[in-house]
Amino acid sequence: MRAFVSHDLSAPPDFADIPLRDPATGEVQVRIAACGLNFADLLMAKGEYQEKPPLPVTLGLEVAGTVEAVGAGVTSLSKGQHVAVYGGHGGLAEYGVFPAVRCVPMPHSMAFADAAGFQIAYGTSHLALSHTARMQPGERLLVLGAAGGVGLTAVEIGKVMGAEVIACARGTEKLAQAKAAGADHLIDSEAGDLRNQVKALGGADVVYDPVGGPAFVEAMRACNPEARILLIGFASGKLPEIKPNHLLVKNVSVHGFYWGGFLKFNAPALTNSLSQLFDWHTEGRIKPHISHQLPFDRVQEGLELLRTRKSTGKVVITMD
Repeated sequence: MRAFVSHDLSAPPDFADIPLRDPATGEVQVRIAACGLNFADLLMAKGEYQEKPPLPVTLGLEVAGTVEAVGAGVTSLSKGQHVAVYGGHGGLAEYGVFPAVRCVPMPHSMAFADAAGFQIAYGTSHLALSHTARMQPGERLLVLGAAGGVGLTAVEIGKVMGAEVIACARGTEKLAQAKAAGADHLIDSEAGDLRNQVKALGGADVVYDPVGGPAFVEAMRACNPEARILLIGFASGKLPEIKPNHLLVKNVSVHGFYWGGFLKFNAPALTNSLSQLFDWHTEGRIKPHISHQLPFDRVQEGLELLRTRKSTGKVVITMD
């Protein structure tokens, strides 16, 4: 089968023909229809992601497709069933073999492209806001990188949860996307003075930060007492400088958040969150925003969109 593989961390990944194996006990084989791209794919290709699978590795963290075969002991899934899968890798290929416990049956109303770009972005935002930050209706949520793959979902989910949402993004086009997702207030990150703009709106009770760097410091200084800051990632390429004395004065807490890690220490929290999200999608309360849907041959172009931050929402690769 054809796959997009990283063979050497010093060289860019490329297409290769690799064997397709049968599912072992507890696994399913999936004919992949679509794969959502993530910033983590760029990091994994360079060996800089939290998880470092052995080389060679097929990139692609999340997919949607059709079950082709089931291994021994699998009773929850059957051939022909449509599933969304967070595999962690192996998604940029024509077929994949994944643990059955990582497969979530898709709603019949959901397109493969939507499901492929749904799990990590929506799962991260929902679990971070509901489980980790325990955000309450009426609280003020500041979302940095609000037009990115996860940032846009944080805006949307924040509104569904009853928050007053401040969206911070770069430029009028990206801010328009955040506005369409439900943001109450818009701040252009290029204008500077994030701290005072947020404080003028009443300060932040929860901060959702997939950007890091100087923006984190400005957001922290705009926090209200007992605010919760969610560290989602560092798309800026710069780690934030955290001054503990500033946290102490306002009783502010900082929470590191890695969605995939919940599979190891609290899988029910993750699966319950996804179940809630699929229900919201069926009810029409959330709608994935895919800025670019590209064929498999153009996966390099899709990754470059992420690298240069020229996408809004998700970039999804389709196999057909």
